[in-house]
Amino acid sequence: MTIVLPTLLSNHMKNISYVLFLTFLIAGCNKAPQPPIQLKDFFNSDISVKKLGQRLIDLPHGLNPLEPSLEEAQEIFIAVHGGRSEGYEWIYPIKTIDTKQKHMFFYRWPDNGCFQESAEKLENEIKDILNQDKSITKISLIGHSYGGILVSHVLKHWKIATPLEAHVVASPLLGTSMLNSICGYEPINKISNNTALFEWRTQHQLDNAYKNLLEDPQQINIQGSQVTILPDTYKGNRLGHNWSISWVADEVF
Repeated sequence: MTIVLPTLLSNHMKNISYVLFLTFLIAGCNKAPQPPIQLKDFFNSDISVKKLGQRLIDLPHGLNPLEPSLEEAQEIFIAVHGGRSEGYEWIYPIKTIDTKQKHMFFYRWPDNGCFQESAEKLENEIKDILNQDKSITKISLIGHSYGGILVSHVLKHWKIATPLEAHVVASPLLGTSMLNSICGYEPINKISNNTALFEWRTQHQLDNAYKNLLEDPQQINIQGSQVTILPDTYKGNRLGHNWSISWVADEVF
């Protein structure tokens, strides 16, 4: 008896351990990571805008397609987020801007550092798309806040034959002392023949990102740029920093 009892207990513990292992394995399988967000997910009313925004920001760094390649698409449209973005401010604008002629992308980049390397990577990824798809006749970029600085850098150095249209929304294109000194930022001063720039500026006193600055960093004179000052309200809300993208989506696209 003194030999059998420990053996029985040992076997019993092994069975319990095996059951627990299977339980944790099944639980882990049930929590498999979600697939990358797609444009069709933006229309799912069962998912909150905040959760959709988090999935958007969870995309890997680089150029992320938000829909399958479209045969009728003639334009690549790329959204570029700003600093410390939570993603939710892009959900309504992206689904509003989308058409059958546009292939929508979201550019995820490390916005806690300088912008130049990410801008160059974006341009290279655009070149790769154009080399693979000769039906594309236009590239459009829309950058919000710090993302507009990245977009303006791409615009400034654009040498590709395909026309580029850039939209910068609530972006500090004038620069800031930190941006200028740490990143060596130098604003674009004129638009080349193969490009177009549209600046969508919030009102200084209504934009929480800029209202405490003595000088509005959106105020800059760029030769050939088209400037629009946004109104003070949008759908009954103060038209501040994040709402600005939705206003542009509604009024422009």
